[in-house]
Amino acid sequence: MPVLPCVDVEETLAFYQALDFTVTYRQARPYLYLALEWSGFAVHFRKPPRGHDPAGEDGGICLVMVDEVAPYHADFTRAMRAAYGKVPAKGQPRITRFRPGQRRFTLVDPSGNSLIFIRRDEPAELEYGGSRELQGLARALDNARVFREFKNDDRAAFRAISSALRRHGDTASALDRALAMATLIELATALEEPAHIDTWVRELRQVHLTDAERERVADELHHAEDLTRWLAGSNPDAGTGNDGSSG
Repeated sequence: MPVLPCVDVEETLAFYQALDFTVTYRQARPYLYLALEWSGFAVHFRKPPRGHDPAGEDGGICLVMVDEVAPYHADFTRAMRAAYGKVPAKGQPRITRFRPGQRRFTLVDPSGNSLIFIRRDEPAELEYGGSRELQGLARALDNARVFREFKNDDRAAFRAISSALRRHGDTASALDRALAMATLIELATALEEPAHIDTWVRELRQVHLTDAERERVADELHHAEDLTRWLAGSNPDAGTGNDGSSG
């Protein structure tokens, strides 16, 4: 049971209650202590240490192991959209995006704490820097996946692919080049930096791919479309078979 720092009591309560957490204990004096519960697990809060800055997001981490992460992400997305009028995807609080097949996502609360929902069967080992079995642009793509899904660092993922595309683009396979540009489109959408998206789309159309390769790249482009719909307020899971229930 984690005990996390709480910078602002009312803001913390508003955030977690919007997500349907129940307040089971609340104390202001002689010291701050809060206890909240949701779906069988609890998080507690105390006064933050001196000098704590929520923007640093280094206050505390709670790992929540679940059988499936997609339904939880769908539930929290609906709750946050109802509470904030949109999906808060930057700053604090926020929820990280979710791609089909992903095994984790993160909730960041107003005090910079992270609640990370993880599927129980997630691999125990992770190769930072990309899989050693891959080379060049393919390895950079795998490294970007790690940045995006495990470190919540879209900026680092964007830089890794941009750099690898410059260094290895001439020798990489057509599929890897196309996947790199499709991934850059999705990351630029997440970063809300669309300046070069049209250029990548034009370059993608010039890459010669087999039908199977074209379908794989199209799947990657769908992630950018899903992200756009998710941020705008529609449901990207409508055709994925997720029922949105926590079960």
